[in-house]
Amino acid sequence: MSTGTEHDESGRESTGAVAARTASPGLDAPATSAPLPKKEGSLPNWAPWAVLGGSAVVMAVFVALLGGFSIGLWVVLTALAFLVVTYLGSRAIEGPRKALDRLVTAVVTGAFLVAMIPLVSVLWTVISEGWARFDVTFFTNSMRGVVGVGGGASHAIQGTLIITALAALMSIPVGVLTAVYLVEYGNQNKLARAITFFVDVMTGIPSIVAGLFAYALFALFVGPGVRLGFAGAVALTVLMIPIVVRSTEEMLKIVPNDLREASAALGVPKWRTILKVVIPTTAGGIATGITLAIARVIGETAPLLVTIGFTQGVNGNPFSGPMAALPVFSYFSYATPGIPLSAFIERCWTAALVLMVIVMILNIVARIISHIFAPKTR
Repeated sequence: MSTGTEHDESGRESTGAVAARTASPGLDAPATSAPLPKKEGSLPNWAPWAVLGGSAVVMAVFVALLGGFSIGLWVVLTALAFLVVTYLGSRAIEGPRKALDRLVTAVVTGAFLVAMIPLVSVLWTVISEGWARFDVTFFTNSMRGVVGVGGGASHAIQGTLIITALAALMSIPVGVLTAVYLVEYGNQNKLARAITFFVDVMTGIPSIVAGLFAYALFALFVGPGVRLGFAGAVALTVLMIPIVVRSTEEMLKIVPNDLREASAALGVPKWRTILKVVIPTTAGGIATGITLAIARVIGETAPLLVTIGFTQGVNGNPFSGPMAALPVFSYFSYATPGIPLSAFIERCWTAALVLMVIVMILNIVARIISHIFAPKTR
């Protein structure tokens, strides 16, 4: 005789009975129907733009009725009205969580737009003002013998490249080797802690202090009133070394210790492990940090004003006489203009534009280097 539930010889419920009972849950337990939560509405995609446009129109009328239209006051009131209306409307339709999300998103977006205003303004001003003299003459001629209109900044461009190259030649080996010592050999001993402290101090010193240091150093050996391109390179080196140390140190710290331990297990000396394993692993990050450090110091003006002086002609020897650099050239064109005034102001803006283009190129090179040397994930 068969019962409601089939069992095998051991007394356990058979697989077919379990499958049948699972497929028909209503046979064992009564079905329960729980009420579904009420679905809240949602604002259409065009709603934020409509609220923004309406807030702008209403606040424009309100500011105009106050007796005089002010762009700053109109922007502030529009932003506040947009935030309030967006939050209240979303809370009424979508609920408090979605309303808070929209409010925070609007605040973050507004902060980003506020931060972009000075950047876009600087870019637009420099490009629009400096484009007038962005020609072949500006890159091929110097200011020797030029009194008014004409001339160029070839001497300043050459001086900037020479001084920055010397600074990079001195600071890169010192910075990279210092970072290697701190990460691989220091082990937080007294010397490593002292070096870290002084690197932190050097990171925050004003650039004019570096210029005064270089001037005082060379004045001891050459005499007061010294003006040399090499002195400017030493001043930039003081500013560049801590940046190189910090960027390289952070890159070396992210190398897994498993790679070092595997190399040591094979009997490889530590210096060879650093040279063949650690540094190649982070070559892209180190090169990127070095390139950004060069871009950071290439536009320094204060230390070069103190150390290299100024000249109207080309001087390719950094160890003899004053040199010109783009930041100093731009400063003197604006601070001590001649006649006609417009010619000097145009050269000032164009020098700033060329300097900005050089910095942009260095940042692009840093991105390319980082992409080329980045570890391949597959």
